[in-house]
Amino acid sequence: MLLDYDRLGWLRAALAGFTALVAAFLLLPVIFIVLLSFGSSRWLAFPPPGWTLKWYQELLADPAWIDAALTSARIAAMVAILAVVIGLLASFSLVRGEFRGRQLLRGLLLTPMVLPVVVFAIAIYAFFLRIGLAGTTTGFVIAHTILALPFAIIPIATALEGFDKSIEDAAIVCGASPLQARLRITLPSIRIGIFSAAIFSFLASWDEVVVAIFMASPTLQTLPVKIWGSLRADLSPVVAAASSLLVGLTLALMVVTALLRRRLSR
Repeated sequence: MLLDYDRLGWLRAALAGFTALVAAFLLLPVIFIVLLSFGSSRWLAFPPPGWTLKWYQELLADPAWIDAALTSARIAAMVAILAVVIGLLASFSLVRGEFRGRQLLRGLLLTPMVLPVVVFAIAIYAFFLRIGLAGTTTGFVIAHTILALPFAIIPIATALEGFDKSIEDAAIVCGASPLQARLRITLPSIRIGIFSAAIFSFLASWDEVVVAIFMASPTLQTLPVKIWGSLRADLSPVVAAASSLLVGLTLALMVVTALLRRRLSR
């Protein structure tokens, strides 16, 4: 028994060490970019010869960068709202519905998660080019909503599957209409799933770049597209500063999501 416990301890230590190495491998490029954004060199040179906040000042003083960030936030907010509404309706249909082809419909709605993004980007661009939506905010929102829909359906459907429907039925027996029971009983009970869907849908649009490159126009660019274009034209640390802010906002939203999920679950 002592030998088994020793082996188990070594296995746990090895697993913890391997996990730490994988985490370091994944996080090292992000840390590298953040450090470059504070470097005093005019170019992306590491290690930096000094430290400065100059590049963040240039970033915040440039209207083009501010406009790109606001465009990303505006599109991502609209995508989050649409994805949650559509995902909520689809989740009720997939979880509560009894019809043929339900599993096929579920797989179809989750297809954007497994479909290569480049293939989707080319297809949606060719289609939008024919109907005049290429390079428009509407086209951006529709394309990103399709990509974000699986990230809305999964948490909402999971929360709905874990909800006891008898509580909703009891409210209907007590005199509430089916709509009132769902609005006052079901939706508050699955609010964690709805909130998670909103955050994940927002992030799916906020940092998406492949489809955004195809959908962008000279007057409509999201922040990831602006970063990509600046990298091709100039290796200024301003790009590192913009990337750091992009990662920072994403990390902040994930932390807020985790804290609110814990609070709501209590």
